[in-house]
Amino acid sequence: MPVQPRPPVPADAPVPAEAPAAPPAEGAPADHAVGLAHFNSLPFAAAEAAFLECCGSLRWAHRMAAHRPYPDLGALLAASDEAGYDLAPGDIAEALAAEPAPCLHHDAPRAAHLALRAAHAAYESRFGHTFVICLDAYGSSQHVDQVLAGIRVRMEHEVDEERAVTAEELRRLARSRIVELMTAGPGQER
Repeated sequence: MPVQPRPPVPADAPVPAEAPAAPPAEGAPADHAVGLAHFNSLPFAAAEAAFLECCGSLRWAHRMAAHRPYPDLGALLAASDEAGYDLAPGDIAEALAAEPAPCLHHDAPRAAHLALRAAHAAYESRFGHTFVICLDAYGSSQHVDQVLAGIRVRMEHEVDEERAVTAEELRRLARSRIVELMTAGPGQER
């Protein structure tokens, strides 16, 4: 299968946040190797359930669990991307049905909650599914603005264009959750 070139990144696009370089806590793994080794050794059903927390497609989770063991985090993330690109429309719909809509902390101003609910409702009415976005590149104080801006921009998309953007956001979310899963210590799966 030919590799699809990625579109150019705008000069003002945010740079994804790097993982903090803080030293690991006492007894914590220095990298993802311990988490990955533990994960590779899980029973199939436990691994599949953990993968379902990363992406709500049963087909994707089954494929990811079946292809263990992964030699390193890079191979695991590459497999996640490949499995994500192979999702059929029904698999994407299943994954979207499992996604919670991005929300605010309960202490956020009432007006912000109302604006976000209205934006989500408009998006869901237009596209028939919840709005998904990976916010790894932003601090938590920017999440609301990025969600609202994302909805505003993506409401202008044609259905096919938004389907492609949504599938990419699901892949990005899965990657982020996998990294989080591999960072968790044994017995601390999400």
